[in-house]
Amino acid sequence: MTWALWRKILSLVSSKAAVPSDLPRLRAETQSELAASLALLPDREKGWITLAEARRLFSHMDEQYAFGEMDEQGKSGLGEFAAQPDHRSSFQIMPIEGRIYFTRERT
Repeated sequence: MTWALWRKILSLVSSKAAVPSDLPRLRAETQSELAASLALLPDREKGWITLAEARRLFSHMDEQYAFGEMDEQGKSGLGEFAAQPDHRSSFQIMPIEGRIYFTRERT
């Protein structure tokens, strides 16, 4: 079974209550736009982007492989972006939800 199909099945059966709906969606057309969105988050607050947006910005892999075991370049690019001083943040890749959550760290 492909990862994309597995994600789709899990998203259909997973509880919608498990997905925080009150977290802001960050703008992510470009890395600059994502950086600006992160800068607007208060310290220790979370925001999210879709995996598709993150893949477009950081990964060259197909959807089913992006940020997976073999996507060292994508994970590295995402990590380097998050660690930059202007938008220091941590991130969590949540494939079942189809999101990446960023948490703004203290500046």
